[in-house]
Amino acid sequence: MKKTITYVFLFFSMYLIGQEKLQLKDCYNLLDKNYPLAQQSALLEKQYEFDLAVINTENLPKLDFAAQATYQSDVTQIPIVIPNSTIEPPNKDQYKATINVNQLIYAGGIVKASSEAKTAALKTNLKQVEVNLYQLKKQVNQLYFSILFQQEKKQLLTSKKELLEAKLKEVKAGVKYGVLLPSSDSVLESELLKINQQFIEIEANKKSLFETLSHIIGTEINSNKTLENPQTITSENNQINRPELALFQLKKEQVDTYETVLSKQNAPKLYSFATGGYGNPGLNALDNSFQTFYMVGVKLNWNVFDWNANKKQRESLKINKEIIDTEEAVFKLNTNIELDQNKSEIEKISAFIPNDNSIIALQKTILKTAESQLKNGVITAAAYITELTNLYEAENNLSTHKIQLLLAQTNYNTTKGN
Repeated sequence: MKKTITYVFLFFSMYLIGQEKLQLKDCYNLLDKNYPLAQQSALLEKQYEFDLAVINTENLPKLDFAAQATYQSDVTQIPIVIPNSTIEPPNKDQYKATINVNQLIYAGGIVKASSEAKTAALKTNLKQVEVNLYQLKKQVNQLYFSILFQQEKKQLLTSKKELLEAKLKEVKAGVKYGVLLPSSDSVLESELLKINQQFIEIEANKKSLFETLSHIIGTEINSNKTLENPQTITSENNQINRPELALFQLKKEQVDTYETVLSKQNAPKLYSFATGGYGNPGLNALDNSFQTFYMVGVKLNWNVFDWNANKKQRESLKINKEIIDTEEAVFKLNTNIELDQNKSEIEKISAFIPNDNSIIALQKTILKTAESQLKNGVITAAAYITELTNLYEAENNLSTHKIQLLLAQTNYNTTKGN
């Protein structure tokens, strides 16, 4: 069954990576499955099974074997002489081998309480793994949107290049017929070479970002893959739904189970036992010969007084719960502060976008005028490139702000736990 699940997951991973486009949620899924920390969940569950098996052995009979050979300086003797008596004192060298069987009958429920404590510890540890993986999502967000920015930058640069190439043909024709200065085409060709350098830089940045993202999600992603803009919806309320909150609750429940174990630790324990043996002497100390013997019975162990050690341990656990409460309060405070900062960032970037659109509209009008002036030889090619670059920068600013807005919204949702 496990092999089947593994093959299905591998097929799913290959399918995701084989797609031409990659979504942010795909990266999250791969992170949760492939990041080395994710393997801890299976290890913790396996460890839990062993720990639980050890605890359950408390309900099984305990079998002990013991053997001894001794020599003692004196033995018990009858201090008077009894006429016609054949009683001999025991030998000073004595031998004994025994098998002891002890069976727990009653322990005040400590075995069950110990099992529940282990179960609570497992839930807490599994949730801690989930929390640690969740905290990596912001790193994935940063890498994902950095790649998106490089993609958008490349598209805008491609449009600029295509426009320059088309304009270069017109300028060469103008130079050929003497309408434009001979150096006009050289200026445009120089700008195209600069654009090619920018393409090289963009590809290098994308490759580096893709490699880092591939390491985190545990699956190699080709740098030619296209990432999709995620659809983000942000709500106005700051209600937190982070896994850390569930972790704090599980930690407190774990402390409760430890308190239960401690409350039962000093309970009386009732055992039945049986001992069988072979030795010289046996149970009859006056018989100097090797004999078999046995003994059965019940015994009670009860730690009546422990100098209040158990009580102090329970008081310590109560303080531990208070510490967890303070950690939870600090987490909520810091998270709310971060959410407020995220909302401020969203509002700020949202205000930039209308201005970006207005600047682009104006810059397009200016560029259209510059195109006409260049065609008629009124301005130089360098002046035209300046206006084209201004338009490119304005469009690049709009693209940057849109991606920054998406990142801020995604980080806001990640901070909330959505």
